[in-house]
Amino acid sequence: MKLNELRDNTGARKNRKRVGRGIGSGTGKTGGRGHKGQKSRSGVSLLGFEGGQMPLYRRLPKRGFKNPFTKSYNEINIGNLQQAIDAGRLDAKKPVNEDVLRECGFFKARRDGVRLLGKGELKAKLTIEVTGASKAAAAAIEKAGGKLTLTAVVVEKPEPKKKKTKKKAKTAEQDEPAEKAEAPEQAEAPEQADTGGNEDS
Repeated sequence: MKLNELRDNTGARKNRKRVGRGIGSGTGKTGGRGHKGQKSRSGVSLLGFEGGQMPLYRRLPKRGFKNPFTKSYNEINIGNLQQAIDAGRLDAKKPVNEDVLRECGFFKARRDGVRLLGKGELKAKLTIEVTGASKAAAAAIEKAGGKLTLTAVVVEKPEPKKKKTKKKAKTAEQDEPAEKAEAPEQAEAPEQADTGGNEDS
């Protein structure tokens, strides 16, 4: 094959549709839009509109939710760390943190941190400081004689409060003594006889 024989695959390049270039082209005059109507005008978008009928995206039920507090980490396997050490890109004698891993080319964009995963085998003794790590990755680092420091803040869940049982309120009859002392009856004052009667003179 020669350089002048190089060409794209069939169908890789397609000419754009030229409208309004005469009736002989087949897409002249109205440009394939037909006569009048809403769809012949510019600035019209009817995507998802079904003529007033309840559209499909509203007929289907909602599912799940999007967590606004989710975290996105750069995930690195311990096997990749060992490969970088063997290739000479990573110095096992120096501490390994997010900046060092970024310089070594493990990731380009910074996210919410770096998380180590346990796939692969780690032989080198490393001092690693990352945001998080799986249990398998932490065990592999400790087995190799290394040290792992996690910078993520672990929020401990508060213990659930015990519900207080409400004591039954004592009835008024229980509070009062069974037998009430009867109050002594007040003696009525004797009626004084009328002495100021009319005297006949």
